[in-house]
Amino acid sequence: MVKHLVLWKLKESAEGRSKAENATMIKEMLERLNGVIPQVVGLEVGVNFNNSDAAYDLALCSVFKNEADLAIYQSHPEHIKVSEFTKKVVDSRIVVDYTV
Repeated sequence: MVKHLVLWKLKESAEGRSKAENATMIKEMLERLNGVIPQVVGLEVGVNFNNSDAAYDLALCSVFKNEADLAIYQSHPEHIKVSEFTKKVVDSRIVVDYTV
């Protein structure tokens, strides 16, 4: 199994919405991919409530059978739509992919 973890820090406001509104929108967009992209074994998205300066605003943990399935997910047109929107509202992003 492969786990794909992504953390985002969002801009205070972007695309006419607040950070909180954009976080909710990204969460909903990502959750819709579950069932749309067959390679997704599991997908969980969380909006942060920790006020620490070190905290990120949004987290994704997704699971795939293998690296090939992760690559299919990443190049899927519906994932690309989410990614294109996310790039407009994000200050920074970190990612970790690993096998379990």
